[in-house]
Amino acid sequence: MINSKKIVVVLPAYNAALTLAQTLSEIPKPLVDEVVLVDDCSTDNTIEVAQNLGITNIIKHQKNKGYGGNQKTCYDKALQLDADIIIMLHPDYQYTPLLITPMAHIIASGVYQVVLGSRILGKGAIKGGMPLYKYFFNRMLTLVQNILMNQKLSEYHTGYRAYSKAVLSRINYHANSNDFVFDNQLLAQIFFAGFEIAEITCPTKYFKEASSINFGRSVTYGLGVLQTACSYALAKCGWVSAIFKKP
Repeated sequence: MINSKKIVVVLPAYNAALTLAQTLSEIPKPLVDEVVLVDDCSTDNTIEVAQNLGITNIIKHQKNKGYGGNQKTCYDKALQLDADIIIMLHPDYQYTPLLITPMAHIIASGVYQVVLGSRILGKGAIKGGMPLYKYFFNRMLTLVQNILMNQKLSEYHTGYRAYSKAVLSRINYHANSNDFVFDNQLLAQIFFAGFEIAEITCPTKYFKEASSINFGRSVTYGLGVLQTACSYALAKCGWVSAIFKKP
């Protein structure tokens, strides 16, 4: 805990057996009260590895629900555990768990209610091996999103995020997609609800075992991102879509 705030780390897992142990070993255990792993119908032995590592909060989807669907289960469980601070960390070891401490402190101090680990602040993305085409589209999409949403984030596409209970309790994340665009819809909902978002520099690693989407799905994701930003702009003008309505 920090300032009597319960901290829960959620791990949305899919075929994470090879990287889970390394990820878990760097989670600051004296700080984190609970770890939740949601397995999205992996084809490897992620569940067995998680059990052997001592994770007690394990949920297995009987069919694959997608990245967004996995996160919905993660956040539902974290709120059921009465978490005050929920940190979403990919168990593929692409993001360092060592940033859990500063991210949690920012929220526990009451300065911000949401913190993102940004790969774009500094030179973490390119240095860590992000493919150049992904870096380019990350920057272009972020530019367009900032214009349409009147914000100034360095990136909207990081998978390393920390939220306060107040944020996740207020927004209707169950109305979001079960696919990768879920992350962007969530940020749009957070801004629409009036919350501000902090960012900290985050190194990243691209390697064989780290999860990544292919070019085709990246295009689908990019179109979904643009649709989300346009929906946000329209909602600000009074044309409110389902995702911006209160739960």
